[in-house]
Amino acid sequence: MTDHSNTPRTTPRSSATFDDYTLSEIRRAAATGIYDIRGGGAKRRVPHFDDLLFLGASMSRYPLEGYREKCSTEVVLGTRFAKKPIELKIPITIAGMSFGSLSANAKEALGRGASAMGTSTTTGDGGMTNEERGHSTQLVYQYLPSRYGMNPDDLKRADAIEVVVGQGAKPGGGGMLLGQKITERVAAMRTLPVGIDQRSACRHPDWTGPDDLEIKIEELREITDWEKPIYVKVGAARPYYDTALAVKSGADVVVVDGMQGGTAATQEIFIEHVGIPTLAAVRQAVKALQDLGMHRKVQLVVSGGIRNGADVAKALALGADAVAIGTAALVALGDNDPHYAAEYAALGTRPGAYDDWHEGRDPAGITTQDPELMKRLDPVAAGRRLANYLAVLTLECQTIARACGKSHVHNLEPEDLVALTIEAAAMANVPLAGTDWIPGRNGGF
Repeated sequence: MTDHSNTPRTTPRSSATFDDYTLSEIRRAAATGIYDIRGGGAKRRVPHFDDLLFLGASMSRYPLEGYREKCSTEVVLGTRFAKKPIELKIPITIAGMSFGSLSANAKEALGRGASAMGTSTTTGDGGMTNEERGHSTQLVYQYLPSRYGMNPDDLKRADAIEVVVGQGAKPGGGGMLLGQKITERVAAMRTLPVGIDQRSACRHPDWTGPDDLEIKIEELREITDWEKPIYVKVGAARPYYDTALAVKSGADVVVVDGMQGGTAATQEIFIEHVGIPTLAAVRQAVKALQDLGMHRKVQLVVSGGIRNGADVAKALALGADAVAIGTAALVALGDNDPHYAAEYAALGTRPGAYDDWHEGRDPAGITTQDPELMKRLDPVAAGRRLANYLAVLTLECQTIARACGKSHVHNLEPEDLVALTIEAAAMANVPLAGTDWIPGRNGGF
């Protein structure tokens, strides 16, 4: 019998296809027989704004001097048809996140922070709360397939209406709110039984296409006396055609949400494998507006993974009029804060990785309806943190715009950008750094 005890062995190697996370998910599915539900957005690496760089001014461009030369940031949304367009001081808004998914204190904090910086916030599924309306100088009311909490009085109380066709984390899918977060107040607003899982419809019940949507938008305009801008929000999947159809339907503003956009709760498989990255969506949406002669006439808001002023500036340079933030806003409020590391550990996770928002056990008091946990979030202090964060994003965006010689952030343009990868160059339709080559320039978008 041969002794193999001293025979050299190769180092054990994990599979790139069957990595540790994939193996753990197979075991979890085998043990439970149910798919995994979580909140947040896509976690895997996809092409994003980090793959673009700005070409600051040198000999061929003339920069603006520090903070002494003005660089404007204001934006007006809804100039196409609305009598009272939304006038924002900064090109950054707060995306729709529902009361139910978030606590009432969190909704109030979002309103406080947005108002302090002269921008808008958005209701989300489930209706309008007095906390949110009372602390939001400009509030966009989401009109979703579920119609939860929808009533004409709140439409009139809003400053704009956003017809939600889809969401970046789950284009073609409806929302989820599990029973542990459906308290008496949430249930009353949504006309649901207390404590029973809720799964929203994935499409509107009274229209099936752009012709029907045009009629629906006319109804909304009549209810609000043609005063309120009407947004149409789509999850990024076929942004060229969806943007064109939204314009055809009469939208004042189109919101395109990329796959890095978050959600309160949906299937993990949906978040990671449906939709396209935000970077891939922007230029297609802009091209649709340009082809229709509607760029800057119908405003474009881009969302999904916006984190810093560079992301804001890059989205604007690619042709967006404004951006919307969701996940980043929650982090600014206190979501996933290391202060609660021990409590996150007790939930089997850690700060920065907590995504079981549907369970309603958020130690930070943000994605919960538990009265004791909700008390942990001071809406005044959290609103101040959000306002600080929005101020930093704006200053960072202005800094980049000045370096490119722009007196308004909307003067940023694709010619100010280059890409670090072939994929990003093709998606953004800008040259690969160090070359004049734009992949696909002779074909496709």
